Order: sequence, then structure tokens, then C-alpha cells
Amino acid sequence: MAYRYWCGECGFRTGWLTESQVERQQTEHYTARHPEIFPGGQVETDRRNPNRAVGCAQLVGLLVMILILAASCRR
Repeated sequence: MAYRYWCGECGFRTGWLTESQVERQQTEHYTARHPEIFPGGQVETDRRNPNRAVGCAQLVGLLVMILILAASCRR
């Protein structure tokens, strides 16, 4: 699962990370920005894997490879 933390005091939020990474960033944020306040906010969850590398770049790369293959097959 992936987790994203939203600060309860300001507009800060993390990216989609593992649970331990989100907890560490939340603690670091509160220590730096809100030192007198106990860490709060909310954590959002998503069922996807935060370590997977799926995105537009992979899709574009696959399409380019298909186009190159198709162009090389033409006579």
C-alpha cells in the first residue's frame, strides 16, 4: 500500500510513500515547522505499491519501440 500524509496545520503534504517514510517525513515536518505542536493531520491510503515505476514514460517508451519495429518491417 502507499500512504500520503497531509499536515493538520498548513498545506504540506508528502508524495505517495511507504508507511514508515510518511511517518518519518511527518515527524521531520512538525519538528521543523511546528515545533510546539504534537504531530497531527491525516494519512491517505492507496492500494498501489509506492515502489513501482509505472507512468507515462514507460507507455511512451513502449509505443516508440512498437513504431520503430513497425518502421523496420516495412520494405
